[in-house]
Amino acid sequence: MTRVLVVHHDLDLAGQEADSLRRYGYEVVECGGPTRNVCPVLAGRPCDLAERADVLVYDVWASGDAEGSRVLIENIRDVHPDTPVVLSSPGLALSWEEESGPHRVTTIVGQPTGARLHEAIQEALGSKTPTN
Repeated sequence: MTRVLVVHHDLDLAGQEADSLRRYGYEVVECGGPTRNVCPVLAGRPCDLAERADVLVYDVWASGDAEGSRVLIENIRDVHPDTPVVLSSPGLALSWEEESGPHRVTTIVGQPTGARLHEAIQEALGSKTPTN
């Protein structure tokens, strides 16, 4: 079973995303992110929850603002480079998310429905670079 970490600043929306993903057969753990917890990733340290996940689903506002989110995603890519990241943005796409390279993320713009999250997770997992 694929393990997903859902990191979202809004606990109600995180719960909805998690429930949708569970219906698709994922094992889901939720985190309120740095707006609700001390986040080791912002200090350049590994996150225990991310260590156990196969894919990370982050709300673009997980750290509270656009600049903080950019730093958070860059750090998560540096600290956990082999774990795919899906970045959901309920509004407009941002200009800083990367679609290739070491900070690559799979982005969902608009409503992150269960079907759209599932599709993005499958895309992110499919683009994972094999390790030897």
